[in-house]
Amino acid sequence: MFYSKKAKLGQFSFTSFRNLMQKRIHRVLIICSNYDFFMLEEDGRIDERIFKEYADLNLTYPPVFVHANTQEKAFEILKKSKIDLVITMQSLRNIDMFEMAKKIKSFHKRTPIVALTHFSREVTLRLEKEDLSAIDYVFCWLGDAQLLLAIIKLIEDKMNVKNDSAEGVQTILLVEDSIRFASIYLPQIFEIILKQSRDFMVEGLNEYEEKIRMRGRPKILLATNYEEAMHFYKKYKNNMLGIISDSSYMRKKKRDVHAGIRLCKRVKKDNYMISFLLQSSEIKNKKFAEELNVGFLHKHSKTLTRKLRDFINYNFSFGDFSFKESENSKIITSASNLKELQEKIPEISDISLNYHFERHDFSRWLNARALFPLAKKLKPLKLEFFKDLITAKNFVIQLISQFRRDRAKGIIANFNAETYDDYLGFARIGKGSLGGKARGLAFIDSFLKRKHLYYKYKGISISIPKTVVLSTDVFDEFMYENSLYNIATSDLKDDEILAYFTQSRFPNTYYEDLKSFIKVIKNPVAIRSSSVLEDAHYQPFAGIYSTYMIPNIDDEKVTLRMLLTAIKSVYASVFFKTSKSYIQATSNLIDEEKMSIILQEVCGTRYNERFYPNISGVARSVNFYPIAPEKTEDGIVKIAFGLGKIVVEGGITLRFSPKYPKKIIQLYSTKSALRDTQKEFYALDMREKAFKVSTDDGINILKLKIPEAEKDGSIKNISSTYDFHNDIIRDGSIYDGKKIITFSNILKHNTFPMAEIISELLKVGEKEMNNPVEIEFAVNLNTTPKTFSFLQIRPIVSENEEVIDFNLDKIKKENAIIFSEKALGNGVINNIKDFIYVKTENFNYMNNKIVAEQIGNLNDKFVKEDKNYILLGPGRWGSSDSALGIPVKWAQISKARLIVEAGLKNYRIEPSQGTHFFQNLTSFRIGYFTINSFIGEGYFDIDYLNGFKAKFENEFIRHIVFDKPLTIKIDGKNKKGVIMKNE
Repeated sequence: MFYSKKAKLGQFSFTSFRNLMQKRIHRVLIICSNYDFFMLEEDGRIDERIFKEYADLNLTYPPVFVHANTQEKAFEILKKSKIDLVITMQSLRNIDMFEMAKKIKSFHKRTPIVALTHFSREVTLRLEKEDLSAIDYVFCWLGDAQLLLAIIKLIEDKMNVKNDSAEGVQTILLVEDSIRFASIYLPQIFEIILKQSRDFMVEGLNEYEEKIRMRGRPKILLATNYEEAMHFYKKYKNNMLGIISDSSYMRKKKRDVHAGIRLCKRVKKDNYMISFLLQSSEIKNKKFAEELNVGFLHKHSKTLTRKLRDFINYNFSFGDFSFKESENSKIITSASNLKELQEKIPEISDISLNYHFERHDFSRWLNARALFPLAKKLKPLKLEFFKDLITAKNFVIQLISQFRRDRAKGIIANFNAETYDDYLGFARIGKGSLGGKARGLAFIDSFLKRKHLYYKYKGISISIPKTVVLSTDVFDEFMYENSLYNIATSDLKDDEILAYFTQSRFPNTYYEDLKSFIKVIKNPVAIRSSSVLEDAHYQPFAGIYSTYMIPNIDDEKVTLRMLLTAIKSVYASVFFKTSKSYIQATSNLIDEEKMSIILQEVCGTRYNERFYPNISGVARSVNFYPIAPEKTEDGIVKIAFGLGKIVVEGGITLRFSPKYPKKIIQLYSTKSALRDTQKEFYALDMREKAFKVSTDDGINILKLKIPEAEKDGSIKNISSTYDFHNDIIRDGSIYDGKKIITFSNILKHNTFPMAEIISELLKVGEKEMNNPVEIEFAVNLNTTPKTFSFLQIRPIVSENEEVIDFNLDKIKKENAIIFSEKALGNGVINNIKDFIYVKTENFNYMNNKIVAEQIGNLNDKFVKEDKNYILLGPGRWGSSDSALGIPVKWAQISKARLIVEAGLKNYRIEPSQGTHFFQNLTSFRIGYFTINSFIGEGYFDIDYLNGFKAKFENEFIRHIVFDKPLTIKIDGKNKKGVIMKNE
């Protein structure tokens, strides 16, 4: 939305709190009597207090205090150890601490030295005559350990202010040359600031963020004369919350009883809005404060510290934001945090908005709460930038909204049922592990933020969907409360295990959290697995566990019931037969597996009683089957219209290289376009009755013909039209004729820069993971801005790097059973005698489901005998669409060591890469060949196999056993493989 040339929304430059307070005091040498040090250790409990303060700041290694009770011991310690701060007390006999300080400085020029002395008129007179050049600060010591804490913070603030102020950290300037009052004010001010810091911890989205935000507390700068005060003001005036100044101190090396008044006039001339507190021992100076319209504090007031606290809290914008209409009017309402501020602004009057806008109250309050990026955007704004107050109000609301949304990106927030709203992108329920898939999502969110990719493309938002994760401790609690482990690890059928799980009670602890989640989510919800073992680098469990989707209907009780059923069903899927087989194959134990659950808003649009996105897809940074001019490193993308089920389960999709999005082999002719493009799509059934308890996680997923989508009006941006009379394909859907899913407007005419976005995400993802990657995504073209939802990232398991010493180009065809020029794997396999293949004569894909069952039965025997075999068949193995191949599940082929996809003359299917099934097979380094010998892509001697006696044979499959193991060689680098005939 456009507001004005001078008031624009834009990306925020967020503060890195971990980079604040980099310089710290580690070792403090205290030179004092044994008595004074004992009082600090035992009565003052200085170590305990320091440790607590540092723990609150999420800082490790609090300062260590080293004691010296003589001058000689002090210099011995200074010689042997690195000391960051020296504190000397006037409690040692025959030691002049000022002379000793000079001596220390002569050897350690950069080490700060603080002198502590008792207060008396004699001490004051002596200090005025002493050469204090070697002393950084002098304070009055009355035995309160709180002063030591304040001194350490003061020194650390001075060390860090230059760096931290550049990040937005604010400052408070204290100008005071009385050691007595400086010693009173300093601990008080620090106590107020630390309370404020604890108050604004609530702006943190998790425990770590809460603590580390305290590093953004305001810094205290202490000046003892006019020149020093002006130096600090000029240097840090853009980061100054306010000034507390005495009236009388040195100016131009002379005592000036009006120095503080002069400072006030000078500062107010430069910035009339800065908060200024004038304090004095002379009550008559109050009139100057009133003339200058600043605060006044009488130093001899009985309520000195309370008045100081009240002034700081109100004038430095600590505590709640109080909405008023004028300086002296009553408080209309207040906000204790940013969320409340956003909610309250629409309610306030134009008069109140005008009052706070003109005084820069919003930016000052935000700065005091360490919300620096938002304050930076608001501070320079003036009402004259906007056409009216309504526009100004809307801008402020929109800016806070964007800040809250963007701030949450890249952060795993703790879920709070009371505060959860639309501005949290990723939150966790529970304290356990997130699981592999959720970690991948959190990682995506973090690098999208670090690389500034969210809004890189104009009019497009790149992000993960709104996500809440139920961590593994929720799973543990559910399992133990319902005593489900014996049931889960039994040999019961999948539907029996599911029944036990869905009838079990979900822990009461999490009901309010789930209710809160349902109230915020607007779209349907995907309930996805995220196990501890899932998406591990070398054993990805892609697609092994169930993913359910539920509609988000108006009746929240019904939605909650469906959500709980879906969560329990995903838990149950850990213990289904396929899952157990897969876990066994990875050499893991079933009781090692822990499941977290991802609750994720589904990307898409509702069309009457169905819901789906415009585009779903899978992209890989490596292409195992490049077609010229493509190269392996260019990557490969498969996209489809509707839900992504059709992509990850191996249905008909559109394949393209992100480097050559206009070169699509499926569209090279009208005939191929009509034959090889998507005919069906998946959509979520939004009717409540469609969702039922079932081991089929697609129970409420509709499989529809493309013309159904045409009625919805959802394919106009992604389809082309077949002109029957001229036998051509016309880009666009405005013409009469059959609609074909080509994505031409996007890939050819770049109406949405999908190829560019995918290329960048693959490049960044590969660099971030230091490994080739596969990503899943969905696109919604119906929103403003358009949405590219980044759903998942996982590593592509690298091929075995075994060094090979053979050249497959020298192999003679007559010596090979199979030769493939599209082979995955690497090395030699020479311990397999068994060969199972699907009979090609009279092959009919209508029988593929029967074939899958029969292969599964044979595989069970190999599991019991712990033997491997070679598996060959037509089409795409593991596709859920039986028209494209044999729809085996992992448990049905778990002992196959080499799998061959063999095309037939009348049945040629594109290779499997990009499906979950394919990803899991390659992760186990199972050899994978693709051959289409009828068009010269590889060689297959079927007659050789048919010449052997079958151990098992029926109408569809044949199993033969060789006397000696076959030799299998795979050249992974050149993508060639061979199965040699036995000599």
